[in-house]
Amino acid sequence: MPVERTERVTSGQGAVHNRLSVLRAERDWSRQRLADALGLHHQTVGYLERGDYNPSLELALRIAGLFALPVEAIFSLRPFKPLSEEVYGRTAQEERQQ
Repeated sequence: MPVERTERVTSGQGAVHNRLSVLRAERDWSRQRLADALGLHHQTVGYLERGDYNPSLELALRIAGLFALPVEAIFSLRPFKPLSEEVYGRTAQEERQQ
């Protein structure tokens, strides 16, 4: 299994936010299945999902290709808004009131 370069995130500096767990859930994939598809260890997927490690550019591009999405749909330097807010323009509070 090839060694993948990742960057350790320390005290919130340079955190890269991602939607990996959401994308896995949509496809009903385990961390192991995603790891196998990318040639990674399943723990690396966990580290990436939690934001403990930032992906290399090469890995981010491979992940985007696997999900057939642009990189910026998966990774961001700012936290993602909830999908309900992005898609429907509703905040979490508005969702609870309905």
